[in-house]
Amino acid sequence: MPDLLVKLYKLPDTGARIDKLRKEGIHVRRAMAYEKHRVVQWVKDNFGQGWAGECDVAFSNRPVSCFIATENAGMIGFACYECTARNFFGPMGVAGNARNRGVGSALLLSALDAMLHMGYAYAIIGGTDSAEYYRRVVEVVEIPGSSPGIYRDRLG
Repeated sequence: MPDLLVKLYKLPDTGARIDKLRKEGIHVRRAMAYEKHRVVQWVKDNFGQGWAGECDVAFSNRPVSCFIATENAGMIGFACYECTARNFFGPMGVAGNARNRGVGSALLLSALDAMLHMGYAYAIIGGTDSAEYYRRVVEVVEIPGSSPGIYRDRLG
């Protein structure tokens, strides 16, 4: 699974997507420190312990490097950055019943926009098997020779 490179200075508009979701009752925002245990548990329950571990690290960053999507006071998605390595986006996930509604793209763009405002010109999406998804939302380029990349020699 290769890494992807994203030009942060050429991101599509995030605001319109978030406004559209807000009108549907979905809110995309940065997670708050007091929500850490609930967010990490939701990620673990829906996407496994590995992603939960990365999400946990996001709460050690200042500001917290995790965005969440909520609907009816419950989580339906998350996106993190700078968890496994500096300048890396991910992990990101959306609940099955909330997919294909624009939640993932809003989370992705919110996190990438935050990385742009940190001063990065590019971001790395590490070890993804979802390149086609990312290509539909942002311009990405596969980084040659990047597989297995930073996610090599994983614990079983």
